[in-house]
Amino acid sequence: MRGEPGSGAGAATGGGTAGDLPEAALRRLESTAFSSGLTVPDFAACLDMGLQPVALVQGFCVMQWGWYGPGSGYMRGMSPYTGGEQTPGAYSEIYRCPHGYVSNEHRMWGQNLEQPWVEGAWAQGYGAAYSRMLEEAGTHGAHGVIGVVDRVSNVADTGTTEFHFLGTAVTVEGGPPPAGGVPWSTYLAGQRLTKSIEAGFMPVAVVAALASVRVWAYCMTEYYMEGTMGWGVPGEPRLVEQVSKAHMAVRQLARKHVRQQLAGDELHGATIDVVTRELSQGDEVVDCTLRGNRVRRFKDFDQVVLPRPTVRLA
Repeated sequence: MRGEPGSGAGAATGGGTAGDLPEAALRRLESTAFSSGLTVPDFAACLDMGLQPVALVQGFCVMQWGWYGPGSGYMRGMSPYTGGEQTPGAYSEIYRCPHGYVSNEHRMWGQNLEQPWVEGAWAQGYGAAYSRMLEEAGTHGAHGVIGVVDRVSNVADTGTTEFHFLGTAVTVEGGPPPAGGVPWSTYLAGQRLTKSIEAGFMPVAVVAALASVRVWAYCMTEYYMEGTMGWGVPGEPRLVEQVSKAHMAVRQLARKHVRQQLAGDELHGATIDVVTRELSQGDEVVDCTLRGNRVRRFKDFDQVVLPRPTVRLA
């Protein structure tokens, strides 16, 4: 075969014709290329389950709420006796000074207050980016999106939050179209997804929610956060009740918001991320984000067969 036209270097550089290429190379060139965000082990497990990656899909959204951010003095100075609960059903707790009137600068009251407007804006941005990722997956005829990664980042000094979703769209061999034409999604991939399906749980969607509580410190919280008992007197270790209750409440609120999205399904692989932004003199904002996989049982758990011993040591 040496010296024949179209062979050797000429074929390698594209000088030959299609007939000069091996059959396997022709199949690769004629096939539709795809992209994937999976690792090599996750990709192998994906194929083993009958899931075929078709495209790397993503969604993006930017939300801006200019007045909300570090240093915001919103509602500071409003009387808790006339304001009270600002949104029906929202968490609110009032703390009153035990000293009586001291001066105009003395913090006679404090408040923990859930911020539904912040939670709603976050949910809107998160949902928009998520929907755009699923929309792109739908254009590829995907049944689902696996290995989802979401990144939520705040742009400093702008009051702007960016939401970015990334995942690998897959099709199921011989599977029916997704319910309602909307692909399912999951943070899981590889062996974790395989084990979940083996246990009888199918992915439905990724779910997430933000809970936000604003802390306006009253006098005792301000003193304790400064490490004193007030008026510069050094203090002993003490429980900061107002801040402790704010952290407990924000976690419970995040669980409540996610539970509302499950519609009777279960939540697996939940993660909690809490961020505290200190403002001034004990004031702070506590944000809690809860994420997880919404799954639905489709079969009973298959009992794992015990391995058969091949060597007896006794």
